[in-house]
Amino acid sequence: MAALIDVVLVLTFAAIGRGSHGESVLGGLAGTAWPFLLGLLVGWVGAGLGARGAFAPTRLVPAGVLIWIGTLVVGMLARVVSGQGTAISFIIVAGIVLAVFLLGWRAALTAWARRRRS
Repeated sequence: MAALIDVVLVLTFAAIGRGSHGESVLGGLAGTAWPFLLGLLVGWVGAGLGARGAFAPTRLVPAGVLIWIGTLVVGMLARVVSGQGTAISFIIVAGIVLAVFLLGWRAALTAWARRRRS
């Protein structure tokens, strides 16, 4: 379920980006999203391999942070290799939005679980 949430959020990120630039949201969504979906996959694999003990993909730290970093870094590298833009302003905005999306739901889940326990 956590992987599905992340995929939906990365697709949402790409759709918002396309829409904010006046581009067809659905028409080019796959072309915009694939670098970040690749990064998401690498982030998930990296977080799973780096997990000490059981992999907990809903945990903010370390899983969420590793997934976010993988999504951003590999996504940007894939954009460079494929000839897509990687202006500094885009990297900053993408980093912030992906952090809010990929870390935000994990932070909310963590807060909810703590509140429920107390």
